Amino acid sequence: MLDIDTIEKLFCALNEELGSRGVTGEVGICGGAVMCLVFKARTATRDVDGIFKPTREIREAAARVGRALGVPENWLNYPHLRVWAPTAEYMLAMKCVSARFDTHDQGDVVFLIQHLGLRRPDDVLEIVCRYYPEGTVPAKTRFLLEELLAS
Repeated sequence: MLDIDTIEKLFCALNEELGSRGVTGEVGICGGAVMCLVFKARTATRDVDGIFKPTREIREAAARVGRALGVPENWLNYPHLRVWAPTAEYMLAMKCVSARFDTHDQGDVVFLIQHLGLRRPDDVLEIVCRYYPEGTVPAKTRFLLEELLAS
């Protein structure tokens, strides 16, 4: 498991490595990393999912700093690395559509529903359908939302 401090230290080390190469990178995080770093909904995640560019340079830099740890003053303020994350609404839509029972998805959905102040399953589905066509939203998503927001 990667806790918040470790993820931040790895981003700091990646920033320093990119800076030493004269490269500015961009990383878009998603999933559990967003729940930890952005929303502080949990303290750790199994991995950091994301997209990044420039791909070759970041892969090479990440390989070099995989074990290197530094302490950042502000993890989002790196001169050579921009880190971005999806909005709470988009995270809710992704977590609802995946709704995996062997992960933190259900807890993340509960957190995001509360964070956004949603009260009815239809309110959540309206958000989900902004990002995913209604016909592609799995039945398990609807059942989950009915169960979570029954009261």
